[in-house]
Order: sequence, then structure tokens, then C-alpha cells
Amino acid sequence: MKYIKLFALVAFVAFAYSCKTENSNKDLAYTVESQKDASGFSYETVANDPTGLRLYTLDNGLKVYLSKNIEEPKIQTYIAVRAGSNYDPKESTGLAHYLEHMVFKGTDEISSLDWEKEKTYLDQISDLYEQHRAETDPEKKKEIYKKIDEVSLEASNYAVANEYDKMISSLGATGTNAYTWFEQTVYTNKIPTNELDKWLMVEGERFGQLVLRLFHTELEAVFEEFNRGQDNDFRKMYAAMLDGLFPNHPYGQQTTIGTGEHLKNPSMVDIHNYFDKYYVPNNMAMVLVGDFDFDETIKKVNDTFGKLESKDVVHPTLPKEEPITSPVVKEVFGPTAESVSIAFRTEGAGTEQEKLITLCDMILANGNAGLIDLNLNQQQLVQRAGCSPTILKEYGYHTFNGTPKDGQTLDEVKLLLLAQIEKLKNGEFDDWMIDAVVNDLKLNQTRQYENSTALANMYVDAFIKHEDWNNRVKFLEDLKSISKQELVDFAKGFYKDNYVITYKRQGEDTSIVKVQNPGITPVNVNRDKSSEFLTNFNNKEAEPLQPKYVDYKEAIKTTKMDNGLEVSYIKNDLNDLFDMNIIFDMGSDNDKKLGLAAGYMEYLGTDKYSAEELKKEFYKLGINYYVSAGAETTYVGLNGLKENLPKGLELLEHLWNNAVPDAEAYNKYVQSIAKGRQDNKTQKGNILYSGLMSYGQYGENSRLRNIYQISELEAMNPQELVDIIKSMKDYNQRIFYYGKDADAAVAALNEHHKLPEQLNSYPEAMAYVEKETGGNVYFVDYDMVQSEMLFLAKGDPFKVENMAASRLFNTYFGSGLSSIVFQEIRESKSLAYSAWSNYSTASKKEDSNYVMAYIGTQANKMPQAVDAMMDLMSNMPEAEEQFNAAKEATLKKLAAQRITKSNIFWTYEGLKKLGIDNDNREEMYNAIKDMTIDDLRDFFNSNIKGENYNVMVIGNKKDIDFQALKKLGKVQEMDIDYLFNYEKPEEIKM
Repeated sequence: MKYIKLFALVAFVAFAYSCKTENSNKDLAYTVESQKDASGFSYETVANDPTGLRLYTLDNGLKVYLSKNIEEPKIQTYIAVRAGSNYDPKESTGLAHYLEHMVFKGTDEISSLDWEKEKTYLDQISDLYEQHRAETDPEKKKEIYKKIDEVSLEASNYAVANEYDKMISSLGATGTNAYTWFEQTVYTNKIPTNELDKWLMVEGERFGQLVLRLFHTELEAVFEEFNRGQDNDFRKMYAAMLDGLFPNHPYGQQTTIGTGEHLKNPSMVDIHNYFDKYYVPNNMAMVLVGDFDFDETIKKVNDTFGKLESKDVVHPTLPKEEPITSPVVKEVFGPTAESVSIAFRTEGAGTEQEKLITLCDMILANGNAGLIDLNLNQQQLVQRAGCSPTILKEYGYHTFNGTPKDGQTLDEVKLLLLAQIEKLKNGEFDDWMIDAVVNDLKLNQTRQYENSTALANMYVDAFIKHEDWNNRVKFLEDLKSISKQELVDFAKGFYKDNYVITYKRQGEDTSIVKVQNPGITPVNVNRDKSSEFLTNFNNKEAEPLQPKYVDYKEAIKTTKMDNGLEVSYIKNDLNDLFDMNIIFDMGSDNDKKLGLAAGYMEYLGTDKYSAEELKKEFYKLGINYYVSAGAETTYVGLNGLKENLPKGLELLEHLWNNAVPDAEAYNKYVQSIAKGRQDNKTQKGNILYSGLMSYGQYGENSRLRNIYQISELEAMNPQELVDIIKSMKDYNQRIFYYGKDADAAVAALNEHHKLPEQLNSYPEAMAYVEKETGGNVYFVDYDMVQSEMLFLAKGDPFKVENMAASRLFNTYFGSGLSSIVFQEIRESKSLAYSAWSNYSTASKKEDSNYVMAYIGTQANKMPQAVDAMMDLMSNMPEAEEQFNAAKEATLKKLAAQRITKSNIFWTYEGLKKLGIDNDNREEMYNAIKDMTIDDLRDFFNSNIKGENYNVMVIGNKKDIDFQALKKLGKVQEMDIDYLFNYEKPEEIKM
């Protein structure tokens, strides 16, 4: 199955729609019907809509998308505004995104202690920013900024930081966030069902007025986000591609984050004007998907958001693009591995072209049997390759990406990608592929529809693009009517020399913008105070949700195969999809070659099928298979359409029993591993969270470093790896099945999964010893704007009785917008965009817990940020009201949590590793109910305070203050090859 991923915070399923109405009988199947509820609210539904959407339009123009999902007592909420970076003033790029940040800051009621006094200072700050923007003398600008800093400190005396998040967190909400893109700004929460009234109370107030408080500290946070983008080669490559595709349109000429110059010279006046223009109900939608009553919910929404006043909204007419007539070439430089992208500009949402692009994309790459999948990835002709479409409101683009093998040029990858497009244009794909692709999309759609968050995202996408929902619902049916010849004819006319090619090359990026630390005075967060709005909010009671716990032994049924092998199963009551796993409680810790063997299976055929033919056979059936070997567990899995389980299992067992080694495929596999290791070394996230983290925890003796060298891999006999996979059947194993008709699944297992009478015990596992932490600073030099630090302290061995306190501690202290760490590091001192701390519980009962903290900020702020973090980790600020809110939030999250479907089995698997054989959430819930801040202080003093940290740092050596790092311990600059135990590349001889 192919899943389409978009950059930054936006993620949605790219099911587009068509306005084609040629077949009237087909359209009747998805007719739009207007209805009224008992209270007289009008809404629209679509016949045969599996999502059951009710689409309301309030008198003020607000669109309200309501859909029911009773799997858990929660509601996925989105508030979407048709306002994004496309509509930023040219002199204020990044404005829509910065406004998104500021909408969290409250109103004249939320977060305000004395609005009249605060407003006087905020007006002064606004005027000063206008002066700052107009001033051209750098020294005078600094003086104005100093005055802004002074007035901001005074203004902070009359406000409480993060009251919005305190209130939303106290509901038990999760996923509190927002994102901005080209045409939208979207605000998201997932709330317990019983808290809808209080959520509407807060959001109705929040979207009724904008107050730009704590402005200059948040501006620094946004600039740190800008810096993170400068350190992200993918984002830079993406921006260059868009610039080539859209030389006139804001899609390519105005990035969502904005320019560094504009971010440093904001206008509060412009931001207010933007809010007043676009944040109006007739330009907004509310999306609610979850467990609620339709009629009651729309009345509540109308009682709050129905009060907002509509205004005429005219979005600017954006430039049209001329056709691209010859390849446009772009180059991007940075430290990560080289790659290339080819992008074709498409028409926008609601066009016939969208359907054709969707089919072309899936025939080219669907993750299994597409032309790119089989001809490039399966054949290992490139390191990796793929493609995906993005359809926006006015235009779109179909992007092809490729990463070269060792010694391969980017132009060679380009030619291979273009060659696959030529195959499409020549019709060199099987006639059955279109039907298989549509079935694949239906499988994906079925999974999306049962997920409240995914479905809510689809509604948001439809609203932003002005899509009629009935066209979206019938989209896949429309795809069925497209013939192979129609698709080929389209491809011939569409894919020409009309593309943008973007080369991501390794090298220094000379366009990096660096800024000085402005020296912000920490503002007051007033965590011990409350606004009158918050007091009233807290006095509003909701009918409490009662937690529901799982009796795992009852929920997970068991049966046996004819040979006595146990099969655990849970019935899928939602649809006709299944998921089957044959589980071996051994992994690469037991046999170092097992992971290699599992990876090699991907490229093997049998005595009957080639590797490519096997992929096609599985794809025809709508079945996915996998062999996945972890450190301690190996899974042989199968999932897809239940009706095809027997045929899918028969095919999997055929591969398992009859795989034939392929020397050429193995040589390419080893080359791919070698290139993958070289590419891994260029990824800063991989260096920090894998290389440095593992070394800080285990030192030299770690799973990460216990690998075969390339020379050892080259010397291996591939037959040995095939034999390892085949011999797995000889070992102890167990099976988990999620789906309908477990008896039929067991019958298929009896027929096809043949085992020896006596199964073997597992080989002894390799042990890795956690080392004591403290006094070490491990540093890696990397070309980046920010610096990132991880603090790691080994704690006590796992104790089940600590699970309740640690969960409450993490909510109060280190995670979320209202946590102590966030407030101090970002909100008050503006020292980082991202900072967190947590007490990490072990995943196995014999392992230790860990205290962790993270800071990501520009290097010149790092010493201050470290001091602030270490002070917090030594002296926990105590705020009774904030503690009570954190406690309430934790309890409500537990009360609303439902463990369902296959998650019941997998959650129980995790608990058993901790030595727990029941749903321990009940004990946690009862323990947290009785906790006081004194208990939290005791937990902090026993488990956090005074811990000894290993500190992992990645950053640009030229910018790092090593004297400051030495205060934390002995600084050791680490060689990346040593961290991962990679062989050093041979020096090139001239």
C-alpha cells in the first residue's frame, strides 16, 4: 500500500474528486440530499456516503462537518480557516503562520489579568514595531528593540502565559496543535466527548478576538522554527522545486515560514488586519468526527460560533502560470545525502486531470507492483525511488524522487525515472493494473474512514479546496471508468520536457541566514495567577467519563491449529480487512544474520515466480506481506482483503518454502546497505537520536554497533541467508489474527502453514549492558544553524509503582504547551523553539528507566538554554493550580482512552514485557486521583533531582561554546563512523 506524505504538519489522503456528470445513473447513486433536524437546522448528506457526513451551514456562513465514530468517547476537532501563506502581504511573508502561533495567546478575557492596563502596553509595543520596521539604521533598530523588550516585560505583569493550553489540557485533550500551509490555517484538538461544551466555550472566545501578547518572545520561537527549516535539506529542496514550478504564483514565491528579513521586521497592524479579514465564520469550517449526538451538537455549535459576525471575504486573485516548455533546473546544497526530484505542474483540485494523475501515479509507484517499484527498487537500480502527487486548490504537482547508488550520478537517476514515465506513455503495464490500483485505493480509503483523525483531515481538505463532498465520495468509482488507452493518451500529452528538476547536492549552503541573539529579558509567566475567564471555565462542570479497562484474557480469544500451535485472535467488526502475524520471539539479538536475511527476502523469487512476478501476484490479490526482524522479535505478516487470505497465505508460504538465492541481487543488496550507511551518516536526526543516543546509553557494546562490516557481508554466502529464513519455521512461534471468521483463518493456516512436529527453542540472545551516566559530553560536528542537545540520565530499574507518578510528572513538568519546561525555556525566556523533558519508562522489566531532556536552538543561545534547563532539572517550580490542571488532564485522558481492535493484543504484548498481566491503567488512575503536589515533589527529588547526565550535542563546531559545554562534563568529539561502527571509506587515490 502506498501512503502519501506531505511536508511539515500537513498530512492527508490524496483522494481527489471530479465534477464529471456524464453518467446520470452513476450520479444518482451519490445524490446530495437536503434535510432538517428536529430543531430546524438544515444539513446536507450524500447518498451511499460511508462516512455518514452531515454538512451544516450556519446563518453566519460557518460550515460544520459532523460525522459519527463511536469507537472511543472522543471527538476529533478541526477549526479550518481559508487563509494561508498565499494571502500573506508581499512585505509580510510568514504572517499567516505567525498569526497561527498568536491565536494561542488568548483574548481580552483569556490570559488577561487587567486588560485595560495590558492593552496600553500592547498598543505601545505595536507602535514600536511600526517604528522598528520603518527604521533603516541598524543601531537605532537595536534601540527600538530594546524598548520593545522593556515594554513587553511590563505588559507581561498583566497576563498569564498559556491559559488556553491549560484549559484545553484540563479537558484531557490530545494533539493540541495547528498548522499553516498555502491556502489554510487549521487548529486541531482531540477531546473527550463529555468536554464538548467547555471546548466550544474556549474556542468561541478564542476565534472572536485576537490579542497579540507575548509577541516578541513568540517571534523568537518562530525564528527558531525558521532556523530548523534552514537545517532541513528536504524543505530547501522542496522550496526550490516550487520556485521552479511557480515563478509567479505564491505557491513558489512565498514560503509559509516567510523570509528572515520579514520575520525580523513584523507588523502587528498587518497581523490584526489579516485576522479581521480572513478569520470570519463564512471563511471558516468546524469539523467534528467522533462520539456525539448530531442534533445536540449542532445546537451547541450554533450557540457559540453562531454568534461570530460574518463579513464579505474576497481572496486576492493570484497570478496564472505560463506553460513550462523546457526543463527548469534548480540546485540545492547541504550536508545530507544527494538526491534528485523531477516535478510536473498539474491543474488544481476539481479537474478531470486529477483523476488521471492519481492513476498514473499509482501505476508508476504503489509500493508493490508499480513500474518504479519493480523496475528500479526491486531491481536495485537506484538506492530508492518513488513518486507522489500533491493537488492544491489552484494547481498541483506530480513529483518523482530518486536517491543514487554509490558511484551513480544524479543525472543517471533522472534518466531512469524518466524511462519509467516513458513506459507508462507506451502502455508497458499489465491490463489488470487499473482495477488493482482502484482496489488498492479502496483498501486505503477503508482504513482512513475508520480513523476519526484521518477522516476529519479529508473533510478539512474538501473545505479548503471548495470541493463538494459527493464528488469526493464517488471519486474512486470515477477512476474505474478510465480505460488503459485513455490513461496512455493522457500520459503522452502530459509528461514531456515540461518539468522542474531539482538536484540536492552535498556542499555548503551559502544562502543561510544567521542572526544575533537579541538578548530578550525573560517575561513573567504568572503561573500562580488566573484570569476571570479561567476561573469561570474551571467552575463549569462536565458529566465525568468513566474509565473502561480491558480484560485482556477475555478480549483476546485463543484457538489452536491442528498441530497444536496456539492462535490468538480478535474479531474485526468494522470491515472485511484482516491482519495476520506469525510471531517469533527471537530477533537479531538471537541471530545477528536474521535481519539481513529478512531484508534479502524482498528481492527473491522462487522456482515458480520471479521476484517481480511475486509482487504482482500479491498486488492482484490486494494482499501485502512482510518479513520484519527486530532485535528481539521477528514477524512474518500478511494483511489485506479477508476473502483473499487463503490465496495470499498460500503464496506467502510458497515464497517461504521455495525462495531461491540470487547472487546478483545479493551483491546489489550489500551495495545498498553500504550506501545506506553512508547516507545515514549525513542525517543529523539519525546521528543524534541513534548514534549519540545509543552511545550515551550503552557505550561501545550496543546493538547499533554490533553489525557486520561490509567486507564481511561481501564474503557471505546468500544461500545461508535463505536457509535462515526457511529454518525459522522450525522454531517456536505463535500467531495473532485480527479479522472476521477466525475459523476460516485457522483452516487456511492448517492447509498452508506446515510445521515440523517438534519446534526448536530460540538461540541465546546477546546481552547489552546499560552503562552508568554522568560527566560526559559527546559532540558531533555538523553543518547546521541550530544546535541540538539531548540529556540522558540512567535512573532506577523499572518499577510498576512509578508508572502513575511518572505519567503525571511528564504532563506537569515536561510535555505540552503549558508544561513547566515549555513555559520557562520558550514562553518566558525565548531560548528555543523546541524543549522538553520526560521520565521515560523502560519497555522491559529488567531495564532501567531514564530521565531525558532536549533543547534545539541557535548556537548563540545554547549556554543560556542549558543553564535554564539544568536549573529546572534541579529545582522543580511548584504551582498548585498548574499541578491540579495537570492531574485533571491526566485523569481525563485515562478515562477517555479506549484500547480497541488489534491494539488490544499489541498493548498486552507490551505489558507482558513489563511483567504486567492485567490492565494496569486502573491502578494508575486510582493512584493519580489521590496524588498531591507533595507526592510529585517526592517523585522529583527521588528520580530527577541530582541525576548525572550524559549530554549528546550536535552542531556546527565553529559556533559551539565549548567552555559552556565543559561545565557539563568531559567533552569528547565523536567520529560518526565510530559511533555506528561503520568502516571508514577508503581514501581516493589520485
